[in-house]
Amino acid sequence: MSTTQSERLRELLEPLVSSQGLDLEEIAVDSVGRKRVLRVVVDSDTGADLDQIADVSRALSAKLDESDAMGEGEYTLEVGTPGAERLLKEHRHYVRAVDRLVKFQLAEGGELVARILKVDDEGLDLEVPGVKGRKATGRRLAFDDIEKARVQVEFNRKDKKEEEA
Repeated sequence: MSTTQSERLRELLEPLVSSQGLDLEEIAVDSVGRKRVLRVVVDSDTGADLDQIADVSRALSAKLDESDAMGEGEYTLEVGTPGAERLLKEHRHYVRAVDRLVKFQLAEGGELVARILKVDDEGLDLEVPGVKGRKATGRRLAFDDIEKARVQVEFNRKDKKEEEA
């Protein structure tokens, strides 16, 4: 997708997504065979449920039908939320990942897997899990020290509510 088309689509769709109480996270146009697919990823601080996804999908579809942003030819609109192992890029992504386990690629090289405890304007307070029976340790990580960060899926972690019960 050309930068111009991407920018036009974002300008067209972002206000509509925002009016639905969601953030426009990503737009991508992919060619699948002879068909095109417009993928729109939305999210919010509280997540997005299926009803919200359906509502925003209908609104986006109507807006796209009345504009020429996708040009001539057929396309399929897919609206969804970020995947379980989402890439963290924006400050709000880190805020939404509090209490989640994240794999960090560090700017200085190397990796770190830690749980985000707190996020502020400068960086993150983390809990680094202990290894081989050792206790977890705290660590501060500045945003400038992060090359890349991705949420990790945890299958065995108990929910806080379960632990408190």
